[in-house]
Amino acid sequence: MKNRLLCLFLLLSSISLIACEQEKKASGQAMIPPVAVHEVRASDVSWPAEFQAQATGSRAVEVRARVQAIIQKRLYEEGDFVKKGQLLFQLERDQYEAQMQQAEAQYNNAEREWKRVRPLYEKNAVSQKERDNARAAYDTARAALRSARINLDYCQVVSPVSGYSSKENVTEGNLVSNNSLLTYVNQTDPMHIDFSIAAPERMRRQKLNLEGRLQFPKDGKYQASLRLLDGTMYDGKGSVTFIDSQVQPTTGVIKARAVFDNSKGAIMPGQYVRIFMEGDILKNAILIPQKCVTITQKGAVVMAVDKENTVYAIPVTISESIGQNYLVDKGLKGGERLISEGLMKARPGAKVTVTPSLVEQQKAKAAEGRKKESDSATDQKK
Repeated sequence: MKNRLLCLFLLLSSISLIACEQEKKASGQAMIPPVAVHEVRASDVSWPAEFQAQATGSRAVEVRARVQAIIQKRLYEEGDFVKKGQLLFQLERDQYEAQMQQAEAQYNNAEREWKRVRPLYEKNAVSQKERDNARAAYDTARAALRSARINLDYCQVVSPVSGYSSKENVTEGNLVSNNSLLTYVNQTDPMHIDFSIAAPERMRRQKLNLEGRLQFPKDGKYQASLRLLDGTMYDGKGSVTFIDSQVQPTTGVIKARAVFDNSKGAIMPGQYVRIFMEGDILKNAILIPQKCVTITQKGAVVMAVDKENTVYAIPVTISESIGQNYLVDKGLKGGERLISEGLMKARPGAKVTVTPSLVEQQKAKAAEGRKKESDSATDQKK
């Protein structure tokens, strides 16, 4: 009986010790928080500049009357696309046709007189004065005929460029004079995108270029892309054709312009867009996710993990916000492992467990899902 009791006591003691060990292990594991890390790397990075911009026609032309006449008919639909040379307005032609006929008659008479006098002058049958008068009358009549033809042609008002027409400024039946505004035509292909660069931002990039940390595009020619009002990216690249050499004193900005092909008419004049000026390259740059950085009263700090998975703090100097990242000027050299997830549980000197980040986990799950779909499709084919 005593032996049985002793055995039972030893068994219970063993179970108790095992439970205590498991509890200690569990509690020890709970004290080591899991974190995800971002490995710092220095590399060349594209750094596009983003600006608010507005689209304008590459040529906004005023269509004006060149002669005084009554508008007989408007020959275009307001707002329609019109081609260069297309007839927009027909003005009354009667008086200018009469002037044309009169000019033709005077020209024909002067031409006959000139043809009569010229051979007589060569034979010394008429004086030099008569010859000069005949030539002057001929030249004057020819110029008057040309002027009459031009005025008659001006009775047909055509579009000077291809583009979208505006509403008529004067309706049919009204008398218009020389230089009366009839309508507008906006040439929308190519399309101009006007934007402004803040002077401090431009100076910052120039400073980085002088320090060798930023490389401007070759020949200073920037490419550009657009985000439209609905959030979609415009299908096609443009080019920045103008950056002003002076700062606007009233606004402190630098005027700039880009040109985009708009053969499909997707961009309308007056439309607001976001433009990305592309071409600047950050050389050997260190970019870190913004979520790795803690801003304190003494400056910016990041938490790093060493080879033994011990947390330590690194003060850093950050300058630019680029997308979801910060550009680091001082504090990091590359190779550091910064805590990107689980930062609130990490303290300097504490041990942590490094796990894949949520993004990496999502990528792994997506890759696994694609592999299963591919395998399933292969099995079905078999």
